[in-house]
Amino acid sequence: HVQLVESGGGSVQAGGSLRLSCAASGFTASRYCLAWFRQAPGMERKGVAAIGRDGSTNVANSVKGRFAIWQDNANNTIYLQVNYLGPEDTAMYYCAADRLLMRPLDPSEYKYWGQGTQVTVS
Repeated sequence: HVQLVESGGGSVQAGGSLRLSCAASGFTASRYCLAWFRQAPGMERKGVAAIGRDGSTNVANSVKGRFAIWQDNANNTIYLQVNYLGPEDTAMYYCAADRLLMRPLDPSEYKYWGQGTQVTVS
């Protein structure tokens, strides 16, 4: 069955960086659209970045220039590099996947979800 497992979150000081990982199993990640979302307490889940089957990316304007997404097909894993973190980036970060032609940042478009990894910036 499809499984997504996030890792790499943690507590960092403002200005710091993290690399989040999402290990996919039960399917071939390169045949799916995969994306990162984040959700702060009391807030809606929002798309951060998505990567399509062709490797093209879609990064939210709010994090463009600071966040980057890429995929390691050999390890069936996607990554999210998050730089110049600020307190506003504090959230639970989720990985999602679905068979999509585009690279949407709308969480309702995705069927499969991981459990999330917490990022806290102080």
